[in-house]
Amino acid sequence: MKYPNLFKPIKIGNTLFRNRIFSAPIGHPDVTLDGNFSDDAIAFYERKAQGGAAAVTLGEAIVDSVYGKRHAFQISLDNQNVFHSLSRLADSVTRHGAAVSIELQHSGMQATPGIVTPGFCTASDIVYGPSDYELDGKKIREMPEEIILEIIEKFARAALFVKNCGFTMVTVHAGHGWLLNQFLAPRLNRRKDKWGGNTENRARFVVEVCNAIHRLCGDDFPVEVRISGSEVLEGGYGIEEGIRIAKALDGYADIIHVSVGGGIGLPNAQLGFSITHPCMFKEDGVNVKYAAEIKKHVKKSAVATVGALSDPAMMEEIIASGKADIVEMARGLVCDPDLPSKARDGRDDEIVRCIRCFACFSDLVKHGGCFCALNPVTNRERTFGRLLPEAKKQKVLVVGGGIGGMQAALTAAENGHEVILCEKSGRLGGRIRCEENVPFKKHLKRYIEQRERLLAKAGVEVRLNTEVTPEYAKSTEADVIIAAIGAVPLIPDIPGIDGANVIGAEEAFLNPAKVKHSALILGAGLVGTELAIYLHGLGKKVQIIEKIAQFNHGSNELHGMAVKSKLAEEGIEVSFSTAAVKIDAGGVWCKTPAGERYYEADTVIYAVGQKPLTEEAMALYDCAAHFYPLGDCVTPGNIGDATAQAMTIARNVGRF
Repeated sequence: MKYPNLFKPIKIGNTLFRNRIFSAPIGHPDVTLDGNFSDDAIAFYERKAQGGAAAVTLGEAIVDSVYGKRHAFQISLDNQNVFHSLSRLADSVTRHGAAVSIELQHSGMQATPGIVTPGFCTASDIVYGPSDYELDGKKIREMPEEIILEIIEKFARAALFVKNCGFTMVTVHAGHGWLLNQFLAPRLNRRKDKWGGNTENRARFVVEVCNAIHRLCGDDFPVEVRISGSEVLEGGYGIEEGIRIAKALDGYADIIHVSVGGGIGLPNAQLGFSITHPCMFKEDGVNVKYAAEIKKHVKKSAVATVGALSDPAMMEEIIASGKADIVEMARGLVCDPDLPSKARDGRDDEIVRCIRCFACFSDLVKHGGCFCALNPVTNRERTFGRLLPEAKKQKVLVVGGGIGGMQAALTAAENGHEVILCEKSGRLGGRIRCEENVPFKKHLKRYIEQRERLLAKAGVEVRLNTEVTPEYAKSTEADVIIAAIGAVPLIPDIPGIDGANVIGAEEAFLNPAKVKHSALILGAGLVGTELAIYLHGLGKKVQIIEKIAQFNHGSNELHGMAVKSKLAEEGIEVSFSTAAVKIDAGGVWCKTPAGERYYEADTVIYAVGQKPLTEEAMALYDCAAHFYPLGDCVTPGNIGDATAQAMTIARNVGRF
């Protein structure tokens, strides 16, 4: 076995876990307002068990609907009506040999007054925290001891409730700024009674929750406690306090799950998300060091680590070296739920590594579905699992070898069709290939190279340096044409745009040596801002101007937050409501709210959007019996849009 330590079973309580890979808590808002999971949400969790994870954990289950709920789409475990839905979900996971857990959570200071659970209760207008506090204009009251004791019992009753539903264990959330973490944080907990003061007192709430759960559910029922080993942010507690917290929990929690972050009430709290959930600008395994430090001081409890993990070799080293007993990942198994099985079989080259783009979380928040940019099946498990009419074998011509075109060709080949993939340039990957040397895009480069190998393995005939004209398309005698031609960079109509000192973002990514010492980027979308970060890392002096009043990060708001944080961290200036009027050899004249301003720059780079190659795609519509355009040539979108459309369209070929 390639990774003997990673796949060595571990027994905790009365549960034997088949390996050391746990699916970390992920909440799923695809529930009815009275708290029942949809079939799609259940299939989402089940898929991770099928892929070989030892445990699958549901996130954000509220133990107290009166004082603890943050939003309406959180499961309420004090609502008996959710019993059948949770029982079905537990069965869907445990049937595959995986343990199933659920994250027990209380929002505390972050609760929303008046949240309604239909047919059950309405939340209180009072919001409690460890001490009196004002948070974003909301007055927080110090939680009376009788309510503390009541909430401890609610945690325990919630655990017993899910145990009766068939859950194998529970995860008590005491990190990331939620109620129990609020009690642990010295700056928030200013109590003078036994629930405040030194670390032992501040940890008493969590310890008593563990004791109460074991009292009701049995000492052998595993209780995992998720903590923030450090809040990381300035003004929050550090790893020294995290060690003291872990020592206080040692032996009471069966697993101490060491995450990081929180920062509630801190001026820079908005930076916490991309620390807790490491963004693409962080190195792989960035937060493992916190678990490793805590592991040195914990004697009785198992220790789990989490954050930016997707490499089985790294995870093997973590276990083998004793940095942690368990590795947990959320996005890694969203991107590839078969990661454990592939690693166990030594098929590392088949693992689709998460690029940490936040598309999954942004879609989860915005659209109620955890859709992955690289894995179009994620959160569509039931859709792609449906039986379709038998496909009639077709000859398929895929035009364009970008992300969408490669996915379409692979899916068509997997469904038994003869596939030709034509790419105008000399290599596959499309225009996004220009970013292949960007350090924080290394996993995207690996993904494209993996697609190339899979195309060869699938028997797809790849024709590079091949421009598909209508005449060429007809000459292939294809039954189906899938046009994934893409888009080209939009060139703004600005005097001087054709100057020798002006290049497009694509050229700047490909040949950064063409960018002189100082650069001005026109456009604060993701392309422009990521380019600025890349060039800054190469030692260039970079500024960005944007004609509208804000960043333009599209639908991926969480990645946008990470980008903004990185720009601020690197000191890259961004000027909004600033429109380029004229470019000359020394820089750009701009119209700003304060009047005309001149920005000096050796190189001017435009990153103002994409122009769909619509006409080129439409020219092929009558060159085969069936014609399907997809991706950017229809309308500019993101990688997730392209892969989802490509898989769906190619799967339908020859069936309808």
